Amino acid sequence: MSTRPRILLTRRWPDAVEQRLAASYDVTFNQSDQPMDAAALAQAMRYHDALCPTVTDRVTRDVLLTDGRRARIIANYGAGYEHIDLGAAREAGLVVTNTPDVLTEATADIALTLMLMAMRRAGEGERELRAGNWSGWRPTHLLGQSLDGKLLGLVGFGRIARAVAKRAEVFGMRIAYHSRRPADDMPASAYFADLGALAEQADVLSLHAPGGAETRHMIDTALLARMPGHAVLVNTGRGSLIDEGALAQALAERRIAAAGLDVYEGEPQVHPALVALPNVILLPHLGSATIEARTAMGMKVADNLDRFFAGASLLDPVA
Repeated sequence: MSTRPRILLTRRWPDAVEQRLAASYDVTFNQSDQPMDAAALAQAMRYHDALCPTVTDRVTRDVLLTDGRRARIIANYGAGYEHIDLGAAREAGLVVTNTPDVLTEATADIALTLMLMAMRRAGEGERELRAGNWSGWRPTHLLGQSLDGKLLGLVGFGRIARAVAKRAEVFGMRIAYHSRRPADDMPASAYFADLGALAEQADVLSLHAPGGAETRHMIDTALLARMPGHAVLVNTGRGSLIDEGALAQALAERRIAAAGLDVYEGEPQVHPALVALPNVILLPHLGSATIEARTAMGMKVADNLDRFFAGASLLDPVA
């Protein structure tokens, strides 16, 4: 019988990561690659030394406080950990780690992709062409907006937002931001302490704030009403940041021009009103979906597991 630590991956990970883990651990792979329910996660807590969840898993209090649990560490595959009840983890004496700093560039790329697609109405154009409805070039067809000279308002100013700003400047955009405190390396004029004031001036509002109760539905009917009619909203942060019903109504009434979304509050379900609208770009949570980023995330998990089972200090503890 193997004496190696038992670990469970709740989803399939890039081959290089799975091979590394299999070389050191007794690994259980979720062959279905579908989200595990609470009963399956609770059973995993009883049988494995480590649970390695993703954002698709709801690691609730009941799961973490499962009777007869064997697990000692929750090694999360991802930077965000709102899906894990940290209070319950601490109560259970469980260590929780995450994988920061490795998905910045990939997520920034997707934010720029959404901006370009929404501003230039690329989604509408592709759907029209694929449906066989394109009648040829004409001067007023699907007129969009240039990024050049536009004001990009960043909500949150962490690593990803800064990477987005760097890319946006190449397109000639001006940068402003809202965060808890001003950044030392930015002009004072770029900082907006009030989110609503930033929304009133931004041509593109891009969300990079963390999730949680404090930021839930920070983009609501009142905030959307302060945005200019030509403005575009982009979200690569957390789905919970937006009241999706309010956004759908604002888009349907053309109170803002468009939106580009990569994350959703009820993933994998998307608000049906958003799906029906032509002026919203919808991506299936592709922010970190490069082989480089997803492999680096998995290697971070492996590093944290190696240090935990060796009794060394952890690289990325969150609880």
